[in-house]
Amino acid sequence: MIVILPPSETKRDGGAHGSSLDLAALGFPALLAHRRTAVAALKALSRSVGDSTIALGLGPTQRAEIDRNRAVTSSPVMPVMDRFTGVLYEALDAPALDGSARDWLAGNVLVHSALFGMIGAADAIPAYRLSHDSRLPGLVLKKHWRDAIAAQLATAGGVIVDLRSEGYVALGPAPARAGSVYVRVVTPGVDGVKRALNHFNKKGKGEFVRALALAGNDHSTLESLLDWAESVGIRLERTAALTSNGREIIDLVV
Repeated sequence: MIVILPPSETKRDGGAHGSSLDLAALGFPALLAHRRTAVAALKALSRSVGDSTIALGLGPTQRAEIDRNRAVTSSPVMPVMDRFTGVLYEALDAPALDGSARDWLAGNVLVHSALFGMIGAADAIPAYRLSHDSRLPGLVLKKHWRDAIAAQLATAGGVIVDLRSEGYVALGPAPARAGSVYVRVVTPGVDGVKRALNHFNKKGKGEFVRALALAGNDHSTLESLLDWAESVGIRLERTAALTSNGREIIDLVV
């Protein structure tokens, strides 16, 4: 079973003393050349405060994000599951999980980074700033990542639960096959119609993945996942809807 998460723009500072980025040590080694190109383009962009501010959509108080990018290859690293903050990752709260739950995250959760591509929850990365819609000099992120990441995900068997935003799905869609589903977070209104959420979308995703990690099950079929969710009071509902590439859409009702 694989769960794919989006990253967060906000990240925790620090990392292991004396450590630094090792691109060759990240998961999906076939993406190494793409990672080197993206990191080089980000470092080139970071030489200009003005260009970085525009390309990354930064405000006047966010100069530290540019400094992070300048030091991306030399600053200390920590596991992906601990690096990202924000609503989703606060709800997941990986740093507070016990060893077995963290092992589950390491073995089953992927995070889609605009800078590093698809990476594992236990992979060690530095703090940086780059989003799916950022503009790097000479590099279009969608064109750069889409085929390479899609090819890697196409080799994955079993259940794939895609919790990414549409912007990150565009940077590398998961395969359209049985057991590969896209999850949207919805809530029923007073009229009974289910509607998508914004802030609580991310919170719902984080709480869902935390529940999976605490349970520690590696579901081999979608039916197993749905049965487990029902048994613990999580509303995962199949729909008749499909993504643009033909994947089944599952509703997480919160």
